[in-house]
Amino acid sequence: MAIRLEDKKAIVAEVNETASGALSVVLADYRGITSGDMTALRAKARAEQVRLKVVRNNLAKRAIEGTEFECIREVLVGPTILAFSMEDPGAAARLLKDFAKEKEVFEIKGLAVGGELMGADQIDRLAKLPTRHEALSMLAAVTQAPITKLARTLNEFPSKVTRAVAAVRDQKQDAA
Repeated sequence: MAIRLEDKKAIVAEVNETASGALSVVLADYRGITSGDMTALRAKARAEQVRLKVVRNNLAKRAIEGTEFECIREVLVGPTILAFSMEDPGAAARLLKDFAKEKEVFEIKGLAVGGELMGADQIDRLAKLPTRHEALSMLAAVTQAPITKLARTLNEFPSKVTRAVAAVRDQKQDAA
């Protein structure tokens, strides 16, 4: 079905805007996926701040020009769905990795972060990144540890003094 030139320009502008604001992109071949499964995937994607785009490859190639995702040009072959992570770099990778486990026909083609194209075998590298909330929790735990240790050390000093005084008292009572 032919798309009018104005519509093509709008699609390219929309995908370019999405790509410009994205932290990472994951590409996958969606052949064999039912529309119901695709709808469920889109719902999960919205919940995780991932934008899914199915665009003709020529339009996608034009849309990624001038963005850090120009490196994915060579992977844009055949039916491709683009999953852009908007807030968490690993969100799209986790989403599509889990979906690929459920649906064997769904094949991840590649991914890109920071202008670097990675193969589909590198999906775990991106998917295992902690979420923003997990990273902040880890940071809080790391910064809290020295303070907690200091408090325990300061609490331990009076206890040691008390034990020493009690030991001296016991010695004097035994000697008497």
